[in-house]
Amino acid sequence: MDIVDVVSESVLLKKSGRNFVGLCPFHSEKTPSFTVSSEKQIFYCFGCGAGGNAITYLMKHDGYAFPEAVRFLAGRYGVDLPKRRRTPEQERIISEKERLLDINEQAMEFFSWLLHHSRFGATGSAYLAHRGFSGTTIESFRLGFAPEGWDRLLNHFQKKGTPLQLVEKSGLILARKDRGGFYDRFRNRIIFPILSANHDVIAFGGRVLDDALPKYLNSPETPVYSKSRSLYGLHSAKIPCREQQAVYIVEGYFDLLAMVQHGFPNCVATLGTALTPEHVKILRSLIGQNGVVKLVFDSDAAGLKAAERSVSVFDKGYVDAQIIVLPDGHDPDTFLFKNGDEAFEDASGNAVDAVTFLMDSAIRDIGLSIHGKSKIISRMADVLRNVGDKVKLSLYVHMLAERLGVNEEAVLDRVRRRESAGPTVRRRGMDAETVRPPEPPGSRLERKIITMMIQFPKLIPEVIQQGVLDHFENKTLKALGSVLVHHHGDADPTDAVADAVDGAEALIAALSIETEDWNTRDGLKLIHEFLERSPRSEERVLLEEIKQAEKAQDKERLERLLEKKYKLAVQKQKQRQELLGSA
Repeated sequence: MDIVDVVSESVLLKKSGRNFVGLCPFHSEKTPSFTVSSEKQIFYCFGCGAGGNAITYLMKHDGYAFPEAVRFLAGRYGVDLPKRRRTPEQERIISEKERLLDINEQAMEFFSWLLHHSRFGATGSAYLAHRGFSGTTIESFRLGFAPEGWDRLLNHFQKKGTPLQLVEKSGLILARKDRGGFYDRFRNRIIFPILSANHDVIAFGGRVLDDALPKYLNSPETPVYSKSRSLYGLHSAKIPCREQQAVYIVEGYFDLLAMVQHGFPNCVATLGTALTPEHVKILRSLIGQNGVVKLVFDSDAAGLKAAERSVSVFDKGYVDAQIIVLPDGHDPDTFLFKNGDEAFEDASGNAVDAVTFLMDSAIRDIGLSIHGKSKIISRMADVLRNVGDKVKLSLYVHMLAERLGVNEEAVLDRVRRRESAGPTVRRRGMDAETVRPPEPPGSRLERKIITMMIQFPKLIPEVIQQGVLDHFENKTLKALGSVLVHHHGDADPTDAVADAVDGAEALIAALSIETEDWNTRDGLKLIHEFLERSPRSEERVLLEEIKQAEKAQDKERLERLLEKKYKLAVQKQKQRQELLGSA
């Protein structure tokens, strides 16, 4: 197992010297500060301070608990990984999440079985065939069907003896108002299983076969499903997104299926919610620093609103976002089935950035009368105030002024007034997404000592002999050093350290990610320098005692201390000479 393979599932990595670098999936950034070391099997972000090993990465990125991450890696790579003691509360939470995922998996299999059943699934199968979806597409995305009836899935789980309170927690069934039992959430709907990036079934979406409302119904948020961090189709789009360094974002399940069926596999869909900063971070990590996001919105009022919201979200995420404009009345599903993939390629080639799209829409909808121009500037001022890049803002103001035939200063003045009149997205310098790495604990020399113990454990016996850790003032580093001493000789003490010291994974990664060429001589010099500078060093204690003897005018004690100081100085000089002559 290589951590580079694990991280590459969700981050586009490029070789840089001995390590790999990419855009951090845990915070928004313009240039890569996220580093992965294959040699040391760790990751570390110099921008936000996130760090650790492969297990830590899965826990932080995918929300896994420790045992879930272990089992995922063991299943993926066929390796045995260490076990860790857990509290009863941790056991309960982990057990519940695993059981919910298992319930979702069983439900997906049941819905799929119903779709393919000659009697129960005939209506659903005919509907999908009428929409033009192939058997391959249906199987690839594990589509299913929930026929009419209030208790088909309920009875399925009752026969299996599955606790219905747990099935209710998955969102698949609902309690009746009088609490006299349960009923199925999804009825007479095509079922779309929603999978995580790691192929766990986390939720479901359902679409009616007629004009009934609501047209779409989605699972509620659960302990295993968060809409703001989930995207439909992400599990199948990861590799194509990395390979093409581009991603299409559509709004509906059928839009995505049509895109994939027509040869655009690097596509994801939102799940009944607006794009969030979390979505943007996930996608930008996949497509890389120079990647492109292409949004396919309808040209109706809802599409315009979505485009307007996307300006600030993508601007904050440092993402190059473009909008593909389809003819009125078309979404990707209908357009692709009517016009084919080449026509969509042409439309994609004519994609424009979100601000230009909104500018075009405003001019088309409002017109260029004097009143219309004023109204366009007001509408666009609400958009432009959310552009954090000053160069881009200047270019957009110039473009709008030129197209309307007005002075740039007039446009800029309206933007400034909008900024002062109401809430707006904060500029990057004050942005909530802007993060700084945590302040490193302890002194520079204390961190250097721990780094040496990690990278050059040959000198740990010397650290023990000279009582170096007794002079540490930072409790976290002292505890980390103590565990390293205790586990000296172990092939990999990382897990023992992680168990003993909170937050140790990121700290070890920070101290280990940059390799130093250690040798015995430099290590001994470091120990010597640290002990000499320590507030608790023998020399400093002695000087304090001499001051006290002088103040008390205790001549006899003063003579003894001065003699001791002389002998200590001779000893130190001898140590320096030995260090200079040592290999």
